[in-house]
Amino acid sequence: MNPIEQQIRDIVDRETRAWNAQDVDLLISCFHPAMVWPWPPTPQSHDPMTGVMVLGRFDAERWKRSWQELFDTHTLVHNRREIKKVVVSSEGDGAFAVVDIDTRWRHTKTGAEQIWEGRTCKIYTQVGTQWKMIAQTGALDY
Repeated sequence: MNPIEQQIRDIVDRETRAWNAQDVDLLISCFHPAMVWPWPPTPQSHDPMTGVMVLGRFDAERWKRSWQELFDTHTLVHNRREIKKVVVSSEGDGAFAVVDIDTRWRHTKTGAEQIWEGRTCKIYTQVGTQWKMIAQTGALDY
């Protein structure tokens, strides 16, 4: 495995640790300032015409509040993630990771489950010496 591929695996693992620990600051450290967060309404919604914009352009304070609200109102049931593939550009300045996720949250008062399950493509760009997620496809069932 080349060093850049390992760095991409490391940032995917850092994001996973952030979800597991419900650590907003660690989670926010993964994102590029130009990131936006679109998402399909269901794992079967492959047509981007049905997508929704979960979070607009990255704003650290707004995104922190949004994720902290999730952490404050839900219990993490499990967070299973498996990196299936990492691809690095020939220039070494861009990469993506295909990650299968199965993340389940349970609302602490209602017991309702929020399920994030499927295959994602996490897209990274190099910013100085760091890698940041600049885009991600929502979890889709293939």
